[in-house]
Amino acid sequence: MALATSGATLVLAGGPIGAQPTASCDGEGQVTVVEAEGLLDTVLVDFVEEEIAAAPADCDVAVVLQLDSGGATVSDERLDQLVSTIESSPVPVDVWVGPTGSRAVDEAVRLLAAAEVVGVAPGASVEVSPALLDASGVDPTELGDVDVGDRVGGPRAAELGVVDNDAPVVGDFVISLPGVETEAADGGLRPVTPVRFASPDIVAQLMHSVASPPVAYLLFVVGLTLLLFELYTAGVGVAGVVGAGSLLLGAYGLAELPTRPVGVGLLIASIVAYGVDVQTGVPRVWTGIGTVAFVLGSLALYDGVSVSWVTLLVAFVGITLTMLAGMPTMVRTRFSTPTIGREWMIGEMGSARTDVDPDGVVEVRHAPWRARTNRATPIRAGESMRVVAIDGLVLEVEPEVGGARDHRERRRSAD
Repeated sequence: MALATSGATLVLAGGPIGAQPTASCDGEGQVTVVEAEGLLDTVLVDFVEEEIAAAPADCDVAVVLQLDSGGATVSDERLDQLVSTIESSPVPVDVWVGPTGSRAVDEAVRLLAAAEVVGVAPGASVEVSPALLDASGVDPTELGDVDVGDRVGGPRAAELGVVDNDAPVVGDFVISLPGVETEAADGGLRPVTPVRFASPDIVAQLMHSVASPPVAYLLFVVGLTLLLFELYTAGVGVAGVVGAGSLLLGAYGLAELPTRPVGVGLLIASIVAYGVDVQTGVPRVWTGIGTVAFVLGSLALYDGVSVSWVTLLVAFVGITLTMLAGMPTMVRTRFSTPTIGREWMIGEMGSARTDVDPDGVVEVRHAPWRARTNRATPIRAGESMRVVAIDGLVLEVEPEVGGARDHRERRRSAD
């Protein structure tokens, strides 16, 4: 890693140190700033390699990786290829960790170790790794109160010598690079060499975002929930289409991330368990089983990466409200008869789907209804019962045998 001088006399006329741009380049070269934000997944690694490979043809004098990454999800072999591409590039590849709040930790530090010039913004941080120490020629005994594996800010990293400078903005970092022409402006320097910013296209950005841990998790959960919802609607609607799309995107994201199969299996099992009680219209034991499976699956989903507690809280609250209130209400609305003109139901016979003691679920003409017994005697699941009154969406029922009053007498009294 070459040390760059900052705030001093800069190279004004020459090309980059090292290989010159190709002979086909006319006029001045340019600096390409490649935005690399997020985990180093397949999409981001491919994009960075493509920009580095195109640098000679684009007449670049330098390629700057504007890095903010918490690690990598690609294999070690794939990351080795990217590091080799950076080290062997005919155009110098430099790294600036910024802006404020950015970081370079875990596998992402290997990109800093392979770069020509490294800068870290004062409000950003970098992990002091063995690879970075080796590249900068700093012995671990020279770190003082800093241990290997600690994260330090830009000024401290520059003081230790593990990075070249603590440029606060990418513009200051660019003008410190060898081969970049500058001119005085407003009491400082500004680059004369053109600067081009490169970022992934819309599709690549979408797939890169999908492969982030919280997004992949939420898309997968939302997709499963919407497909369960679609099972209780007529035909294929918007919920089914959106659910299928979300599930596919979530599955892609999980495939790109270090995912534990047991976590995925528990999430799927939780939705199946919820579906059992959704069918009955009343949350019961399977809802509890589904909730436990959902929590365990969420916590065990990833290996080596984490999801914030805010994301987990949103998922837990959302799935609980959906399964305890939203889905049962939707099922009753979907399969019940209209709420107006239901007097015909008084006197209808049916059977108890669950124990009605005093509340439960009954089935009348193949439709599930919430019900309560009109007296202390419970009605067991599977027993026949008679509708004696209607209170909103709740049926008042009594056993087929032993009713306190004949249902026809109740109807005459009501008239």
